[in-house]
Amino acid sequence: MTPETEEVRMSDQLDGLHLLHRGKVRDIYAIDDNSLLLVTTDRVSAFDVILPQRIEGKGRVLNSLSKFWFDQTAELLQNHLIETDVAAMPDSVKRHSELLAGRSTLVRRAVPLQAEFIVRGYLAGSGWDEYQKTGSICGHELPPGLEQCAKLLEPILTPSTKAPSGQHDEPLSIPQLAHLVGTKVATKAGAFALALYEHAAELALSKGIILADTKIEFGLVNDQLTLIDEVFTPDSSRYWSAADYAAGREQDSFDKQIIRNALSETDWNRQAPAPTLPAEVIERARERYFEIHRVLTGGEPT
Repeated sequence: MTPETEEVRMSDQLDGLHLLHRGKVRDIYAIDDNSLLLVTTDRVSAFDVILPQRIEGKGRVLNSLSKFWFDQTAELLQNHLIETDVAAMPDSVKRHSELLAGRSTLVRRAVPLQAEFIVRGYLAGSGWDEYQKTGSICGHELPPGLEQCAKLLEPILTPSTKAPSGQHDEPLSIPQLAHLVGTKVATKAGAFALALYEHAAELALSKGIILADTKIEFGLVNDQLTLIDEVFTPDSSRYWSAADYAAGREQDSFDKQIIRNALSETDWNRQAPAPTLPAEVIERARERYFEIHRVLTGGEPT
């Protein structure tokens, strides 16, 4: 399916469903006053820009992995998940089962917190870049002399803004986060973000995988803090092989770092439009998405 065909089919052919928002990867449809439908497409974003190419089946991987992790973390914090089986969804959704099966999640409506809660257990990515310049990340002073991808003494919270599509997220200090969402909510959400990360990291490590860092999003459902959006997917997280891990170098990732690395080798200015990547880069990323799903869940996405 070409990108253009996918966009037409996912927006114009879903009669009976009202498109509320098209994100970088997910399309959000209104169902009723209490629920929404999240449709996870095969779109790929990097550096907050949507690429001209797609990764076939990526939406099914992200949808299935989020379901897996929502189930695994439900005892820690409530989440917005209602149903992932299209056959059990309202008729307005079931009538489009051919398009929506495997990539759709019925969720409770929530008021999203206007911040992303990024938890880092290892020194990588933009955190490594900032550490090299300042010796700290988002106000967290770190010991001198740490190597690239070094494990931190304890996970740290490094929040960021939630920028509109096409714009770049900006780092937030903890005081800035408190000012943005309120001190009480920031404290509670920050504590849950760290607890969720530690829980998922322990489970992943038991399967031979390091969860190096992740982005977590929260919302309020009836004023109750709720885990929303996606969770611990290879789009929102950095996954490494524990067997192959060694500090002091970049790791071989099971996530979209493959895409980021390929883009970084071009002269692209990180503004839309993004360049077209070689087919082998897209295929390698696809293989890694499916592989991390198999390792973590023990099976293929449905």
